[in-house]
Amino acid sequence: MREYTQFYINGQWVDPVTPKTLEVLDPATEEPCATISLGTEADVDLAVAAAKAAFETFSQTSVEERVGMLERMAEIFQRRIGEIAEAIRLEMGAPIKLASTAQAYAGLGHITEAAKILKSYAFTEDLGPHRVVKEPIGVCGLITPWNWPLNQVSCKVAPALAVGCTMVLKPSEIAPLSAYLYAEIMDEAGVPAGVFNLVNGDGPTVGEALSRHPDVDMMSFTGSTRAGSLVAQNAAPTVKRVTQELGGKSPNIILEDADLEAAVTRGVMHMYNNTGQSCNAPSRMLVPRHLLSQAESIAAAVTESVVMGPTEEESTTMGPVISKIQWDKIQGLIEAGIAEGAKVVCGGPGLPDGFDRGYYVRPTVFSEVSNDMTVAQQEIFGPVLVMIPYDSEEEAIRIANDTPYGLAGYVQGGDLEHARRVASRIRAGNVHINGASPGLDVPFGGYKQSGNGREWGAHGFTDYLEIKAISGFEAA
Repeated sequence: MREYTQFYINGQWVDPVTPKTLEVLDPATEEPCATISLGTEADVDLAVAAAKAAFETFSQTSVEERVGMLERMAEIFQRRIGEIAEAIRLEMGAPIKLASTAQAYAGLGHITEAAKILKSYAFTEDLGPHRVVKEPIGVCGLITPWNWPLNQVSCKVAPALAVGCTMVLKPSEIAPLSAYLYAEIMDEAGVPAGVFNLVNGDGPTVGEALSRHPDVDMMSFTGSTRAGSLVAQNAAPTVKRVTQELGGKSPNIILEDADLEAAVTRGVMHMYNNTGQSCNAPSRMLVPRHLLSQAESIAAAVTESVVMGPTEEESTTMGPVISKIQWDKIQGLIEAGIAEGAKVVCGGPGLPDGFDRGYYVRPTVFSEVSNDMTVAQQEIFGPVLVMIPYDSEEEAIRIANDTPYGLAGYVQGGDLEHARRVASRIRAGNVHINGASPGLDVPFGGYKQSGNGREWGAHGFTDYLEIKAISGFEAA
């Protein structure tokens, strides 16, 4: 069993101020796979002080110096990609193939993308005799979730580092293992002491202390809408910047002229990716009413192809959900769907056949769902798809936007121009036409209660920068 009982503060691995440990469980076996320490406000104070002191010099480093750090990080990350994938498999139950090909490489991708962007990023703009300057905002508090652990760590750390900020990271306490490896990579890459700090802990303790801290200049949070609201409330007294990437209940509109087989297959497989534990999952499939029966049959056949099993096996395509708490929540929502009259196409409550341990969920498809049902309104964060019939395109667009969320939307259709018009009317930060995947240079973030700010690519630099206008920079 792994032991990660120290924090990374001011370039050193240090013991917590007050010893307190937590066992990390492998969700596939329900057995402990690691022990970590839980920090306190005192640990946060030490980490923030280190970051504040380091900012004085790190903010003045050259672009070339920071590009070099990012490129060294990428080189070390690539060398250690196998152990990073294994850590992700253990901590959050990702099948090893997913952990290796998607989860780990997403973390690497944000580092290489940040280095590429930084080489030509414009930190100054001249407006006649005046100059507009983009400067690092200062000390950043970064709180990341468990579902895409290194993707979320890296899409915050890499741009913050690129523009010259210093930071304190609090990864999820239930999936913290890969973040430790990330800290080791930062150390080996020669990132100066105090620039990057890692303190483990829970939200009410370490997360709140970070959010409230007067010497933290901005907070970047990814997680639930409920928790994001608390971060913003805690940050408000010090008027620090807060960016949030929160929940979603994303619509997937299948238009009349779509290739139904391809569209439904794509939508179901995307929903099941990462065991449905993605905030941008296409969890509401909107289908023309007269095609609903065909869509149900396709969805059932796709579900039959899912391979659930031990996460270390290459053939496994779906692992468990993260925890017993999450498993219980999903079961309650599946039961709610049944109680409210949704049609169970496949799946349902309970463990899958052949499983007596692990937090495995039967991949479930509901049909004949109305958008006011609980399963259509609440983010389930598991492999549960709802199919909602519609009678007109206008109705489909109305249903798509009838949600407090606005993270992602999906449109499937045969006529690209038509699909573009529908996509333009979806109130969401990211809209995907015919299964297109975003590049790491495309901004990621949401409307409404899905958050504010944007991550990824050049747009991901913005939230870590202050804008300074220098009037009269050039003599008149």
